[in-house]
Amino acid sequence: MTKIHIVLAEPEIPQNTGNIARTCAATGASLHLIRPLGFTIDDKKLKRAGLDYWDKLDITYHDSLSDFLSLYGDKKIYFFTTKARNTYADLRYDADEVFLMFGKESAGLPEELLVAHPDTAVRIPMREGLRSLNLSNSVAIAVYEVLRQQEFAGLTEVGALTKFDWIDT
Repeated sequence: MTKIHIVLAEPEIPQNTGNIARTCAATGASLHLIRPLGFTIDDKKLKRAGLDYWDKLDITYHDSLSDFLSLYGDKKIYFFTTKARNTYADLRYDADEVFLMFGKESAGLPEELLVAHPDTAVRIPMREGLRSLNLSNSVAIAVYEVLRQQEFAGLTEVGALTKFDWIDT
């Protein structure tokens, strides 16, 4: 099973980071936050968006992008951007560990980083002329593509009804 790491480089909107934290908790992905952050960790909006999942979250803070890359630069990192040639669905996420990196909401990832990693810079297709998808939606798309390729290993396979039982036909 592939270990997923979500990396947010300088996130600015607390609600997005809270939603992403909730996705990480629900899927078992680790969350890496690279400073500077556009909010404080005790921000009410951040906590509300993450609901009561904060105690179920594996989270690491990094002081800068260079600090993060010095620790994990030798790992398989996929750089999500609107500027890439490859789409996220073009690639196989089959390393033991994958890092899915996303840039800040207002500017994305530095282009120097994308140029240095053209084979793992990926985009989510969308209509021409639009700027980007919401960050938390983009993270969810990416995480679930990795999980889909791994046949959702380690996740609940069947939902449970509250008032009825499923009937096999």
